[in-house]
Amino acid sequence: MFEVGFDVCCYLEERGFSLSLATFNTLINVIQKSDRNPLVWRIYEHMMKRRTYPSEATTRIMIDSLCKEGKLQMFVDMLDRIHGKRCAPSVIVNASLLHRILEEGRIDDAMVLLKRMLQKNMVFDTIAYSMIIYSKVMVGDLDSAWKVHEEMLKRGFNENSFVHTKFIGAYCRTGRVEEAKNLMEDMGNKGLKPFAETYDLLIEGLAKSGRVDESLSCCKKMLDTGLSPKCFAFNEMVAKLCEMGNVKQADEMLTLLLDNGFSPDEATYSLLISGYAREGHGDEVLKLYYEMKHRGLPCGSMFFTSLVSSLCRCGKLSEAEKYLRHMDSPSLPENANLYKVLITSYLERGDRGKCLQIYNEMESKGLKLSLSGISNELAQFLPGPKESVNIDIC
Repeated sequence: MFEVGFDVCCYLEERGFSLSLATFNTLINVIQKSDRNPLVWRIYEHMMKRRTYPSEATTRIMIDSLCKEGKLQMFVDMLDRIHGKRCAPSVIVNASLLHRILEEGRIDDAMVLLKRMLQKNMVFDTIAYSMIIYSKVMVGDLDSAWKVHEEMLKRGFNENSFVHTKFIGAYCRTGRVEEAKNLMEDMGNKGLKPFAETYDLLIEGLAKSGRVDESLSCCKKMLDTGLSPKCFAFNEMVAKLCEMGNVKQADEMLTLLLDNGFSPDEATYSLLISGYAREGHGDEVLKLYYEMKHRGLPCGSMFFTSLVSSLCRCGKLSEAEKYLRHMDSPSLPENANLYKVLITSYLERGDRGKCLQIYNEMESKGLKLSLSGISNELAQFLPGPKESVNIDIC
């Protein structure tokens, strides 16, 4: 009854009872062992607000929580690059709390806690400056963020990769990709090492702005450093490459990344399959399907929709029909539009018998489909009153 326990703590404090640090440590220790990490951090934030400051035991519990979340190394690396050397466990915990609150968009709450931590020497000034800059970037006030950055430099603090990454992300989100690219180059000139996140943001930003060659180049540079992009960044680049008819380039890049431990997702293969279908390469579509199955990746509705429609587009109708039936799984929703695509493809081939067979199969599954648009040619072969047929096919 963890939530109730925390509610009781808050209830007592609101009525003038000051709970001891030992009480909070007991509460967060039990909750942390039960893998309720979000609640652990809520209570730790509450302690800070109530000026119940942590002990070494508290810090140990919070470090355990970071380990269970798999985020300890991420925050250690981030603070190493902000501060220039390894921070104490208590500083890592406090910076992690600030970062979480900022990520949730609670800028004012983060600033109140930051001031309190600075007064108690619970975080370093370099971390404080970086977090203030991050908060201003979060609300889109880049001019003010740069002023804080300049003040930080005037006071003798060094630039760091964390701040540059936040600026690069903001520039990419607002379409100022050239400035983001220049800032990345500036990092290299100053000896600052980009995070994986830094590359991801730039790869995605360049791709979205149509600068696909530069996005691909950035991805290769990232690979040279031993890092791999996240799926969201790589998929954005793949989508643009496929739109431009460069699906082969996207596929080759995927091969390079796979050799370096990259984990693609369903969307990655769906995009490549659709790209090959635009160029009429049905064999490549099937190869990607077998590769995905070999890697044990789950095939969801998005993937089967892309696979079936792509096979139809390439004229491989028997294969499309075969994989359409794979969607009979209860975990995959039936897609009436795929039956529509398959019926249309058979009609274009002149195979009216197959048209009726697929249509009857669709109806037997309780799927209702507007079939007009295929012209009146199909309507005369459909069972039932002709006026009930409403044809509209893409």
